[in-house]
Amino acid sequence: MDYLFLASSFLLSLILGMLIIPKILLISYKKRLFDQPDSRKVHSVPVPRLGGLSFFPVILISVCFVLGMFFYLGHTVENHCTNELLFFAVGIMTLFLVGVADDLIGVSYRYKFLVQVVAAFLLVLPGEWFNSLGGLFGIYELPFAVGAPLTVFVVVYITNAINLIDGIDGLASGLSCIALFILGLMCTLQGEGIFAMLAFSTLGVIVPFWFYNVFGNARRGHKLFMGDTGSLTLGYILSLLVIHLSMAEFGQEDTPNPKMVIAFSTLLVPLFDVVRVVLHRLRTGKNPFLPDKNHFHHKLLRTGMRVRMVLVTILFVLLFFIGLNVCLVDKLDVTLLLILDIVLWTLMQLFINYCVARHKSNPVIIVEKKK
Repeated sequence: MDYLFLASSFLLSLILGMLIIPKILLISYKKRLFDQPDSRKVHSVPVPRLGGLSFFPVILISVCFVLGMFFYLGHTVENHCTNELLFFAVGIMTLFLVGVADDLIGVSYRYKFLVQVVAAFLLVLPGEWFNSLGGLFGIYELPFAVGAPLTVFVVVYITNAINLIDGIDGLASGLSCIALFILGLMCTLQGEGIFAMLAFSTLGVIVPFWFYNVFGNARRGHKLFMGDTGSLTLGYILSLLVIHLSMAEFGQEDTPNPKMVIAFSTLLVPLFDVVRVVLHRLRTGKNPFLPDKNHFHHKLLRTGMRVRMVLVTILFVLLFFIGLNVCLVDKLDVTLLLILDIVLWTLMQLFINYCVARHKSNPVIIVEKKK
């Protein structure tokens, strides 16, 4: 697909996001649709959480309009891509509606989990499933009976990882921007124009939201959260892109797949954080599905870092792992590379634990001057 069409989808999505997001803010304040602060949350004043309401409609308009112009000008795409998009549209619409319901009235995690599983199957049906592990743990080609359930698990895993990492301003959207840009670039280089368009259209609407989310002043009514509507939408799109890039080409199921390594590297921070948090909850006898304040960003906040600095730190951590894996993907076996990532992640967490303990034992004491 021509670069002009990809750029057009990004710009159209960006412009629509800039137009629609302020309207969502206005409606949220008029109808008093806020995310109320509590002991688990970082914000201290009510903030609208319907920013994610803009994501799916804007992405749908951008992709359909630019793709329509692509067809109108006489271009064609593979039939199976169109089929995959149709099933994907059903799945993302289902998650979008559940996200809206959760942001407005609340939905139990069991019901959301069930809907995520159904949406994941809608990606498997048209042929998007892991047909190879690319040599991970010595495993290459996978039969459908193994690859399909694994794909469903990965979709649910990624979707929840994005949802759970959405704890401070700009974090989930910032991590998603990095992932979408790299995944979109990979799709472009692979000649996967429709998937690249989906990635860049999503990136386009996330950019204006990120600025409202990070730099908006809550007390002046300029701040906005994405809510479950946004995080579920982002997680599902990222799942599709990662799975598509991880699929081995026909006849190459028994060879290493560097695309899979790089694709998963773009989501390494939220994926690893989910495992760490769930293990911690199980170890302490807590329900692994109930929220707490033990995520990566919560730990960094307990070291005494400010919210903005925590955001920048985590984004650079993701960039570090992506850069490391890109440099070593052709030099190390994929299993050894995964072990290296886990070791580095574990060492980093141990260092953060040390910094938290040190901050607790040496708190900063502010002394007021007498007037």
